[in-house]
Amino acid sequence: MASLSGLARLFPGLHTLLHYDRSWLRGDLVAGIVVTALLIPAGMGYAEVAGLPPVTGLYATIVPLLVYAFVGPSRILVLGPDSSLAPIIAAAIIPLAVVDEDRIALAGVLAIEVGLVLLVAAVLRLGFVTDLLSKPIRIGYLNGIALIVLLGQLPKLLGFSIEGDSVIEQVRDIVYAVTHSEIEWLPAVIGIVCLAVIFGLKRWRKSIPGVLVAVVGAIIVVAAFGWQDRLPVAGAMPRGLPSPHLGGVSWHDALSLLGPAAGIALIAFADTSVLSRTFAARAGTAVNPNQEMGAVGAANIAGGFLGGFAVSASSSRTPVAEQAGARTQLASLVGAVLIVVFILVAPNVTAYLPSAALAAVVIAAAVSLVDIPGTAALFRINRVDGALSVVAFLGVALVGVLQGIIVAVVLSLVAFVNLAWRPYRTELGRVPGLRGYHDLTRHPEARPVDGVVIVRFDAPLFFANGGMFDDYVRSRVVAALADGRSVHTVIIAAEPITEIDSTAVDELVELDDFLRSQEMNLVLAEMKDPVRDQLTRYHLEVDGRPRFDESSFAPTTGAKIDEITGHLRSDIDPTG
Repeated sequence: MASLSGLARLFPGLHTLLHYDRSWLRGDLVAGIVVTALLIPAGMGYAEVAGLPPVTGLYATIVPLLVYAFVGPSRILVLGPDSSLAPIIAAAIIPLAVVDEDRIALAGVLAIEVGLVLLVAAVLRLGFVTDLLSKPIRIGYLNGIALIVLLGQLPKLLGFSIEGDSVIEQVRDIVYAVTHSEIEWLPAVIGIVCLAVIFGLKRWRKSIPGVLVAVVGAIIVVAAFGWQDRLPVAGAMPRGLPSPHLGGVSWHDALSLLGPAAGIALIAFADTSVLSRTFAARAGTAVNPNQEMGAVGAANIAGGFLGGFAVSASSSRTPVAEQAGARTQLASLVGAVLIVVFILVAPNVTAYLPSAALAAVVIAAAVSLVDIPGTAALFRINRVDGALSVVAFLGVALVGVLQGIIVAVVLSLVAFVNLAWRPYRTELGRVPGLRGYHDLTRHPEARPVDGVVIVRFDAPLFFANGGMFDDYVRSRVVAALADGRSVHTVIIAAEPITEIDSTAVDELVELDDFLRSQEMNLVLAEMKDPVRDQLTRYHLEVDGRPRFDESSFAPTTGAKIDEITGHLRSDIDPTG
């Protein structure tokens, strides 16, 4: 039994298939067929965005689907090429190689490195690291990715080419091409019609896969009119199964890809983790983030070895699988098998697939990444969050995709430090008839307690905010004295303080010395036991005695006030 439970943990998909309920079969088969119709054009389109031959997008779909179906903890998650990863892959490999064969090898090595990063992170149980990408940063980052993808695909949609690399140069070249009538109308019409079909069906007939209708329709039209020689097409797929393509990569190139691999791993797992948890919650189950990280890592390693590139969960194809009735990993297996059948039986079909149609598929996916309302909402809720989102967007769009990842992570850390550095802080008082002690700024009817200043600081105390804490408490004491109040006790409502580092302890000692010089007592109320233990370990003393003894702590603010006044509050019902 122990070995079976261990097998179930290592291969949850295999465990599900071994205990398969036949009632799930119809839904899994239908979902597999429906999702395949999206996997093929999407895989080919994202491969082109990544600077790779379209067939690599199919290899990068087949292998990860098969691997994840056995080792992935989520039952319906669909892995494959992704619009947020493709530009990063392109930025990493294109500067290192010009020939397709070299790019395929580099993309494979990059995928293997991404997988290794994820596996090591899973072993170290680092599933929490995706929290480094906060919501504002993710919105800004994805908006930047969407802009880059749109600018890269718009020329293909309209039938012309551009030479600019940066966003500014691309915008300049596109405007020049459009204003100087460089648009090729045949591919442009096909591309625009495909976009209209995709968006139209998405809006009015969600049950019909618009991508499938647009791509199949474009193939039929091009084949019927013999236009394959008059406009760019994807070309026939090579008839063959995924195989290793790792030759010719130097150690120098492999090392240079480690930085991008770490960034891709972070983004890939962040996307996968969000999707996995969302769909698990809908199904009433839970997913271990470290197991998820390891499964995505294994899928990337396998895909990299067999001619693919880095992948993550698909936020567009996974919902389609769920809506089509997917119940288990069998839907992914069906999709992978059908793509293999397509490559072996009908590879020449893509010789009639116009590049403009593929561009339309990618543009439609990129548009789904854009979240202007989300950015506007951030500004309404919190201007700092809104500004961080815009800076993340500009970092990706203007500095570069790879550098944008670093900008996004650094901004997330800055956002965290900013929240902890300048937390909410206030003085508390009594509200007649209301239990507890409340914010004086939010309750005009509240009144300070005679002889006491009560302060609340809503953050851990650490090197960045210790001085601010000290200054704020002193300012409230000085303000109380200026108002003519006598003060003999300062109470820190310390429940929100979950940590005190060595720098903050120095500030706390200076505050205590200041209050002692004014013949005032410092009391820490509601402080959590682990934080009290920290203070004890610092061995703080004054005049050879412990600086903070039992009299320096109180179980609650109210208990200390009752002790000071010598009686219970009379303005509230003691039984209420």
